[in-house]
Amino acid sequence: MNMNYNRSGFLKVSALTAGCVPLAGQAGMFGLGGSRQNMCGYAAKPISRIRVGIIGLGARGGGAVSRLAKIKDVDIVALCDKVEEKVKRHQKTLVKNGRPAAKEFFGSEDIWKKLVGLDLDLVYIVTPWEWHTPMAVYAMENGKHAASEVPMATTLEECWELVETSEKTGKHCMQLENCCYDFFELQTLNMVRQGVFGELTHAEGAYIHNLCGLILNEKKGYQDMWRFKANNARNGNLYPTHGLGPISQCMNINRGNKFDFLTSMSSQEAAFSEFAKEQGKDKYADLPTYRGDMNTTLIKCAQGQTVMVQHNVSTPRPYSRIHLIQGTKGMARKWPDTKIALGHKWLTDDEMKAAKEKYQHPLSKTMGDIARKVGGHGGMDFIMDYRLIYCLKNGLPLDQDVYDAAAWSSVTPLSVASVKRNGQSMKVPDFTRGAWKTNTPLGIVDVDPSKLEVVMKDDGTKQLNVR
Repeated sequence: MNMNYNRSGFLKVSALTAGCVPLAGQAGMFGLGGSRQNMCGYAAKPISRIRVGIIGLGARGGGAVSRLAKIKDVDIVALCDKVEEKVKRHQKTLVKNGRPAAKEFFGSEDIWKKLVGLDLDLVYIVTPWEWHTPMAVYAMENGKHAASEVPMATTLEECWELVETSEKTGKHCMQLENCCYDFFELQTLNMVRQGVFGELTHAEGAYIHNLCGLILNEKKGYQDMWRFKANNARNGNLYPTHGLGPISQCMNINRGNKFDFLTSMSSQEAAFSEFAKEQGKDKYADLPTYRGDMNTTLIKCAQGQTVMVQHNVSTPRPYSRIHLIQGTKGMARKWPDTKIALGHKWLTDDEMKAAKEKYQHPLSKTMGDIARKVGGHGGMDFIMDYRLIYCLKNGLPLDQDVYDAAAWSSVTPLSVASVKRNGQSMKVPDFTRGAWKTNTPLGIVDVDPSKLEVVMKDDGTKQLNVR
């Protein structure tokens, strides 16, 4: 029996995890009453110069200011953070890049609403997780496109709220999943599109990154220790999208395929407590509500494929997003070593070089050198920002739409519910309301650098332009 969950049929996650998973009747293809736009493949009106307001100026937000300031057809109109010092600091970033000062908003928890009230095209959200959906929804309701850090939603209700608001307003709602623009991820997507791996059957992704030091740093870590609070509130896969986003694009999720159901379980909590005790912070150790060290979630797709996605930010082990793609003709894997197999043996070093040359994604070719110079996780952040601005400027569909934001983010509340129920299978909502069957898969996109310049000012006068 194929059941599509509608937002109105969901209670909040607190109710879901307590044992209530109510069903509601299916909604119309474009929403609950009224005319709504299918946002997959949706192209908004071109914008010649994109006026941006940035909310949240921590490490990630500060990086966004620096990157966006290097794109010629972007005006950074406003900066917002609760902390005045951060706003002042990144005004200096604008000056260093030859930009005029932005309007400043700081001091109160809801000051960001005044920023949204300005004459903007895009609200760029880089805040703690709990604010992503409220800010994105408010931006769209006030006539702005919204782009937010990951995950874009923390509950199923928020996922539906994002979908319905984007459909109703016709405003883009993009989750800023930068890992979709990393170089090997782009290469494997190109190889999938060209049939190199055959029919895909399985994929694996992860976010394995020891963050104990940051999570427990009361002065220089996450502001107000928001990430500790989030990790101490729910037990599941709290940060799925870095590993899940790139493989979802390979598997055409929401575009000919969809997540069907998932099951999830977590290990016991041990590493975080041990670290806390070693740091003399016993009050953070042995908390009964802190999530398990390793969460493993398995997802079944409508077209038959399986996906494993893991979350571990506690144990001492090397960083990994895994990024494994398996098909009937071969496979690729990024961590711990970048490997491709088109048979029973790994490609040799020379064969890997040849494959990179043959299947390098056009975005990597066009943007790779300049992106590495600008920076942001090796350049993938800048490719993401550039591509977003390019699409808004030229009236093109975005590579990541609101259905991607909802589906990828929904793994968190569903995994929490599954863990609480001893690994019980949880149905993944169809946020497209059936449109996934006819939505066109994401193509191999590129940018025309003659239409949009990147300006890097080295000494105040010298310009380095992408051509």
